[in-house]
Amino acid sequence: MTLTVDRLAAVRPALDAVRRLWWLCAAVSLIALAVAAVLAIVDPAEVNWVVWLRGSVVAVASLVFVVVTRAASRGSRRAFTRMRWISIIAPIGIGLIIISPDSGYPLWMKIEQGAIGILIVAIAVLLNRGSTRAAFPKQG
Repeated sequence: MTLTVDRLAAVRPALDAVRRLWWLCAAVSLIALAVAAVLAIVDPAEVNWVVWLRGSVVAVASLVFVVVTRAASRGSRRAFTRMRWISIIAPIGIGLIIISPDSGYPLWMKIEQGAIGILIVAIAVLLNRGSTRAAFPKQG
């Protein structure tokens, strides 16, 4: 299903904001990986495999969701629905990482993940507004 011109115009500002927020998530993750690289030299105890894995996965996933957002802006309900679910589920997982005492994440990485979580909550708010959802009606 494709969006009508009117629906596309109505939802474009929200999807543009979502795309920028995904870019910001990627940037924060890449900065975290740069911090990890520096810390690996000056304080290796602050960097473990979990930091490298999580930072890399979040950076790549954020860039993938930039592409998914583009698909949604072209009218893909599937892309829109995928982003909605991720934007709801991801902050829950991030919250669990932050509160878990034995997660393997150093404090600085938990703070970074909290920032990512806030950005994704903002994405969820934009995607779950009635006006945005109305632009992607269920088929049938």
